[in-house]
Amino acid sequence: MAMIAQTRQWFELWIAAAAGAVDSIADRLVRQRCIQLDENADGTFTGSMIASKDSQAPTALSFRMQHGTPEPPLPAQWSAAFKGSRVEVQLPADHVMTRVLDFPRRAADFLEGMIRSQVDRLTPWAADEAVFGWSSPVPVAEDRIEVAFSATSASKVDPLLQLADRLGAASVAVHAPAAGAGDVPIRIKLLDRRLRSMAGPNVPRLLRIALISTAVAAAASLFLSIYLGGSLQSEQDDIQQRIAQRRAALRVDANSMASGIGLLAKRKQTTPSSVMVLEALSRVLPDTTYVTELRIEGDKVQVVGMTQDAPSLIRLMEQSPQFTRATFFAPTTRAANESGERFHVEANISAYFGSGS
Repeated sequence: MAMIAQTRQWFELWIAAAAGAVDSIADRLVRQRCIQLDENADGTFTGSMIASKDSQAPTALSFRMQHGTPEPPLPAQWSAAFKGSRVEVQLPADHVMTRVLDFPRRAADFLEGMIRSQVDRLTPWAADEAVFGWSSPVPVAEDRIEVAFSATSASKVDPLLQLADRLGAASVAVHAPAAGAGDVPIRIKLLDRRLRSMAGPNVPRLLRIALISTAVAAAASLFLSIYLGGSLQSEQDDIQQRIAQRRAALRVDANSMASGIGLLAKRKQTTPSSVMVLEALSRVLPDTTYVTELRIEGDKVQVVGMTQDAPSLIRLMEQSPQFTRATFFAPTTRAANESGERFHVEANISAYFGSGS
């Protein structure tokens, strides 16, 4: 249950953030009417509005506030003008408390927190009982800054908020006069509140529908992906099985079938390589030995040549792992005009020819 509540809370926060983003875009794109309300010294209000390109501005409006209701009632043209407009209220100076505050220059980045924490000391009201604002900081001597601070009671502006909300205004802002640097009159914003969405009241509902529709579409897509993925996997397994069967049917059984390719492969694997036999002989025979004939027949090799010590060749070939059963297959002879002995040696070729064989 806690997870569901937390999810719902995050969902509502997302809806609020998205609706705020839509409102911000609508504020930039939609041209909004602005109605100026000035409070007079006798408590009456004077309303004025700038004319648009395709319509004339209504005549100036004057009324008195009675419990959030204008007296006398507003004309129909003014009631229609308030709908979706921005109301700018200007309070008189005698209804606002104004002070000049002095801070170190390094406090410019923390003005909001510092001023908010001192509202109850600067005004007769607590922070939640007052509406207040301040001007941009102005550098002064000794590395300090000054700001003009204005505040009034929240109960003073509540009827104005009720009036703007009742008449259908989109937003309301309350301003107060103050004296800036060099006693230059400035205007300080005490309050700026959005009353309704510029994009319409149905934006949150439409966002909820869009989010739910997206979630349903994602779930449907996941279901189709699982279903189609399982079907494709089944077809792939069937194809793989057929390929395996086809390969098995084409595979040559070495025990029961013999083909030309199989015999050649077997001969290649079992017949010693002439190059490797010759290399092995070159390592075994001494430098004083010369080979004049070399014959390889099956697993036997016959070597004929001249050497200084023919019996030692038998011992050398027997010591080599490439040859076994070395013997003379013909008598060793020495001619009168020859400096060495003519030998005829025969040996079996071993299957071992090093790590690469």
